[in-house]
Amino acid sequence: MQTLPSDTVAGDTIVALSSGALPAAVAVVRLSGPNAGPALAALCGGRLPPPRRAVLRRLVRRSDGAPLDRALVLWLPGPGTATGEDMAELHLHGGRAVVAAVIAELASGPAAFARPAEPGEFTRRAFLAGRMDLAAVEGLADLLAAETEAQRVQALAQAGGALSSRIADWRSRLIEARALLEASLDFSDEADVAEVAEQQAIAEAAGLRSALAVALADAGRGERLRDGFQVALMGPPNAGKSSLMNALASREVAIVTAEAGTTRDVIEVHLDLGGYPVTVADTAGLRETAGEAEREGIRRALSRGRDADLVVWLDPPDETALEPPGELGGSLWRIRTKADLEPGHELRSPVEGSSADGAAGVPGRISVSSGEGIGDLVAAIGAAAAQSLKGGEDALVTRARHRAAIEDAVACLDRATMAGFIAPELRAEELRRAGDALGRVVGAVGVEAVLGRIFSSFCIGK
Repeated sequence: MQTLPSDTVAGDTIVALSSGALPAAVAVVRLSGPNAGPALAALCGGRLPPPRRAVLRRLVRRSDGAPLDRALVLWLPGPGTATGEDMAELHLHGGRAVVAAVIAELASGPAAFARPAEPGEFTRRAFLAGRMDLAAVEGLADLLAAETEAQRVQALAQAGGALSSRIADWRSRLIEARALLEASLDFSDEADVAEVAEQQAIAEAAGLRSALAVALADAGRGERLRDGFQVALMGPPNAGKSSLMNALASREVAIVTAEAGTTRDVIEVHLDLGGYPVTVADTAGLRETAGEAEREGIRRALSRGRDADLVVWLDPPDETALEPPGELGGSLWRIRTKADLEPGHELRSPVEGSSADGAAGVPGRISVSSGEGIGDLVAAIGAAAAQSLKGGEDALVTRARHRAAIEDAVACLDRATMAGFIAPELRAEELRRAGDALGRVVGAVGVEAVLGRIFSSFCIGK
């Protein structure tokens, strides 16, 4: 479902459940818009509570005065609210029938005070009211979706304006450089003054270009931390990939049978290893096969292997080893499976696995049945994830959209600082375009096309 266009939002009052799934101990229902006050007063029997104070009230139905609930209510007059509008909050008992009755009283019938909110509409109103910029909105979305400690730290910084404040500083430096170029034009009849001002502008733009390049250099870690460290389990059929997947997930997420080709699609499980997000994918066994469904599964397996940060290639002991395809991306670890089936496995010492990147601690063999090597493998994957993602918490650039806009700004600055004679007017135009590119990050310039996509990713009530 898409959020409403910005030109249809003004004037409406919206209502939604903003807390978690029902039933719950407490359910929070929010209203925002010009009817928030009258709606709250009607529910409270005609009396508005004092502003910004939580008050216990008996909520009643307008038609017959029948009680709906006893709840804590808050009246939050605008513009000093999250959305910039009048708001109200109802802290109800968290039963489904209670919440349904209260929302029906507010949003049903010809005399309804409000309409149900669309996904992300409260946050969209905050953006339109200037309470948040687009980078902070995206940080809030990431905070709601965060599954690990590192993701929480990164998202909290974004929601708190880490990137926004840096963008504001960069745009301020661009304004300074443009002002110097304007001065060179104003004093064009005084060659020495004009030349000094233009050189100062070029130096300022070059320094800014270096700052942007530093931010871009760390963009990969920021984006990878949002998406998680990607691990693909690969190998021939019946190598034990699905069994290992279940062991890593500590639950049965993949079907395990003795029949070759059981796994035909990519199955994912999300892990939190040492505070870092790791996505492990179980893939179809690689072999020459005539079945159309299995061929598609193999195609998807190879695609996942190419995109993975780490491929764990499993070799069964009872078959001739299959060499991994050369097209796989990231690091490659080769591990022998089903160690419990090998004679005398209880007496053997652990061995190191084959690791293309020289990673330490990778077990050479594992057994899901006996547990041999599983703990070492989990620890090794966690260490690899930490090495790949560490520092992403502090990265300013966390989305491809941010990176593309800053890359555009860098390209403009490259043209603005080119050596040789270039008309100051052209340099100034490139600086203006660089400022517009940075403005797109925070939603100050030309982002209407992306608003619907961003806000539709929010839950209803946020």
